[in-house]
Amino acid sequence: MSFFSHPTAIIDPAASIGANTKVWHFCHVMAEARIGDNCILGQNCFVGSEVSIGSGVKIQNNVSIYQAVTLEDDVFVGPSVVFTNVLTPRAFINRKSDFSPTHVGKGASIGANATIVCGNHIGQYAMIAAGAVVTHDVQPYELVGGIPARAMGWVSKAGRRLHFDKEGFARCPENQDLYQLVESMVRMVP
Repeated sequence: MSFFSHPTAIIDPAASIGANTKVWHFCHVMAEARIGDNCILGQNCFVGSEVSIGSGVKIQNNVSIYQAVTLEDDVFVGPSVVFTNVLTPRAFINRKSDFSPTHVGKGASIGANATIVCGNHIGQYAMIAAGAVVTHDVQPYELVGGIPARAMGWVSKAGRRLHFDKEGFARCPENQDLYQLVESMVRMVP
């Protein structure tokens, strides 16, 4: 075993966990879940079957990631974030065939207590504010917050707010990377 699992964690057979990943107190990783290398699952996390988690992902305490959720590499998931997988759940109706996939792009960050409604795509390096309720797709590098989540601006790969000039260019205040805003889409300029 090349990963660490706390004695109180439950790892079902057929779960795949990468090298140097740490699974802490009271976590449950279901069969057929895939977790990459160098990840951290804080205490009391649940990872459903067929969930796909990339490498370098940090999942804080009390997060449940249900079937049909994909987290790409380097995603940050804050404490008590909620992912859903059915839009119209009923306890008395089996809707497993109605699971709606959620995809979180590389390097995105989701703040504490945010709710991600299923069926949405969160773009790479996007930032979801704490307590937000995401009910629609989020663009790469977009900063959203509120209930329901609305656009609040743009962030760099380093997570710093971007302020675009009249020509549509901005530099990251942390590392001076250059970004361009064109037709409500941000891209890093090589």
